[in-house]
Amino acid sequence: MTPAAAGSVALAAGLDRLVAEPPGSLHPVAWLGRALGPLDRPWSRPRLVGAAMALAVPLVAAAVAAGGVALAARVDPFGGAAVAGLVCFVCTSRRMLLDEARAVVAASERDLPAARERLRALAGRDADDLTAGEVRSAAVESAAENLADGLVAPLAGFALLAPTSLPLAAAAAAWIKAVNTLDSTFGYRSNPMGWAPARLDDVVMWAPARATAGLLALAGGAPGAVRSARLHARAPDSPNSGWPMATIATLLGVRLEKPGAYRLDGGPALPTRTDAERGVEVVGRAGWLTFGLAGVVALC
Repeated sequence: MTPAAAGSVALAAGLDRLVAEPPGSLHPVAWLGRALGPLDRPWSRPRLVGAAMALAVPLVAAAVAAGGVALAARVDPFGGAAVAGLVCFVCTSRRMLLDEARAVVAASERDLPAARERLRALAGRDADDLTAGEVRSAAVESAAENLADGLVAPLAGFALLAPTSLPLAAAAAAWIKAVNTLDSTFGYRSNPMGWAPARLDDVVMWAPARATAGLLALAGGAPGAVRSARLHARAPDSPNSGWPMATIATLLGVRLEKPGAYRLDGGPALPTRTDAERGVEVVGRAGWLTFGLAGVVALC
């Protein structure tokens, strides 16, 4: 079972490198987002509805993933591993995240309005008045933060359960991805439905966010960066997002800042284009390190 699980991780890594993401019309996470859209409306008891969604939606996603892998494995063991690899692929994102961050950083020098517009795909903030340095800061912050929920968390869930059961491993990756999707869809302050999804995401992401900080530090060649980053990791309101962001700020020796919200003082100045490009490269190396470690853990 475990060699098959490691093969699933390798398949996901290969597809990420070659394809980046499935087309939106074929992407199960996009299907989930569209299915959740009609639920975002006024309810008489919004917190109860949000709690029900936080319980039911990830379980449904997990059941579908586990069922698909189990059915394929009944036909052929390699088929089960292949389907598990596809589940890992659709539940994770590395190359698309890096491509978008690089595009924003490159545009920040030659076409600032275009960079601000493209940033919306990465960071949920008003970009209209951001300077070039603030746009680059947002791109680097988002690359580091999204590495945690877009790659480290679902792969960790898969790898930890893979030695027990391949269907359960796929279920874990899908459950975590559904939790993240619920949080990104509903988990903002103005929406009372989002309280339960946001709190669940906070719990689920506690360990992956801190593990991501460690992976970034290793990828950046400075394992001690996490210790320094602890001083700033609690600056954002989120109990988790500050860890990878503060770590990348420390590694680059720059200031990362969301105006009016938080400031991560890894250095005195906002990132230059060279700084930001180096930050994206560190995130990319941490992503490959995550795939490699997940494959090793799946073999254990």
